[in-house]
Amino acid sequence: MADPRGFMKYPREHPERRDVQERVQDWNEVYPGGPAAAFLPIISTQAARCMDCGIPFCHQGCPLGNIIPEWNDLVWRDDWQAASDRLHATNNFPEFTGRLCPAPCETACVVGINGDPVAIKGIEVSIAERAWDDRYIEPQAPDWHTGYTVAVVGSGPAGLAAAQQLTRVGHTVAVFERADAPGGLLRYGIPEFKMEKSVLDRRIHQMKDEGTLFRTGVTIGKDITWSQLKSRYDAVVVAMGSTKPRDLPAVGREFEGIHFAMDYLPQANRVARGRTVENQIVATDKHVVVIGGGDTGSDCIGTALRQGAASVTQLEIFPAPGQDRPANQPWPTYPAVWRVSTSQEEGGQRVFEASTTEFIGDDEGHVRQLRFVEVKPNGSGGFAPVDGSEKVIPADMVVLAMGFVGPEAEGLVDELGVSLDRRGNVARDDSYMTNVEGVFSCGDTGRGQSLIVWAIAEGRSCAAGVDAFLSGSTKLPRPIGPQVRPISL
Repeated sequence: MADPRGFMKYPREHPERRDVQERVQDWNEVYPGGPAAAFLPIISTQAARCMDCGIPFCHQGCPLGNIIPEWNDLVWRDDWQAASDRLHATNNFPEFTGRLCPAPCETACVVGINGDPVAIKGIEVSIAERAWDDRYIEPQAPDWHTGYTVAVVGSGPAGLAAAQQLTRVGHTVAVFERADAPGGLLRYGIPEFKMEKSVLDRRIHQMKDEGTLFRTGVTIGKDITWSQLKSRYDAVVVAMGSTKPRDLPAVGREFEGIHFAMDYLPQANRVARGRTVENQIVATDKHVVVIGGGDTGSDCIGTALRQGAASVTQLEIFPAPGQDRPANQPWPTYPAVWRVSTSQEEGGQRVFEASTTEFIGDDEGHVRQLRFVEVKPNGSGGFAPVDGSEKVIPADMVVLAMGFVGPEAEGLVDELGVSLDRRGNVARDDSYMTNVEGVFSCGDTGRGQSLIVWAIAEGRSCAAGVDAFLSGSTKLPRPIGPQVRPISL
């Protein structure tokens, strides 16, 4: 283990972020030089805080089964290559999770029972970045090819993880992506200030060097039918995410200026990378209201502020969480506690217990105001309005960031006869295969909207199922079995 008394000797420290006034002027990551560079001055003592407990509950918190105490110890001993090997043994893309995962491993840390947990996420991204800088990360092309072919539909974290695992065991893998570049929401959903796209591009290059093929600008069901795809490949992995946005059928929903988050964010990402977008949705000089209190809502806040919004208000229907764990969310569960994202730190107003009742427009049919009412839990899972609590706020632009309700699976159902579960996700068995032989489902497509770390874990597990189906057995790791319900945040 690292320093046996480290968790008592060293307090948890946080890396410095760039000044708010500076970072809202550009699209670069909020940490100077990136999160790993910002964490470097404190990483040795932070790694030493890992107590190598007898039962490391951080494993329980991490769907990937990351061997966290081992790579903490190796960092403390300055053995970065071995730390990288340990980390990559369970996680294909630690530089992604080290930036984007909410770190359920940290809330399950034993040190966190009565103190501040180990800074696992910061150590993880530092190991990954050091591995890239020191060139420990190299393509792992297979020694031989099996002759089997696999189509992976969707290039988000689940699809990429499945594709990389299957390529490395010798299958010929083609990844189909309807956008003009691979990455899914990693590319066009996550803003640059959370993860610069050069971080994604170098992994895509690694995968290409390993032999994975990418077919971009191809929509399955339009450019190629699902039945054609199945006939051309020995196995098909459906990893196209959960992309149907949850709508808000309030009065005035038809007014212009009300947009889904995934119509707004991809445009901003393209422009941040130097592209031109005709009729771009922009927040410049507008009073912006973001409906939804999750990560996507925060991304919209940071984007609107960088575009020069006149004001930004975030509405959340749930009550404001407290500073401490609720009694019904004990350690090691992931608790609903007060958190401030980097975007929320940059500005805007957060309004809790607010339910939108009406969008108010002008004579030209454009939204100008939003009416909401304060609500309280009604004791049966819903919310009741508080009498006399109505408020009207300026709203020249409204962004709906209330999550997603399922995958766009119509073609799968109509053409292949794939079954959906009661929540509208693509159903699968313990090997991740759907009711159609040779067709598999993983990530948000089968699990429902969830976290990046779950997507990668499902992609890895699904790859094991595909390999066993094609080859009769598999040596690929299987971190998890299919989970019906997403992790509760």
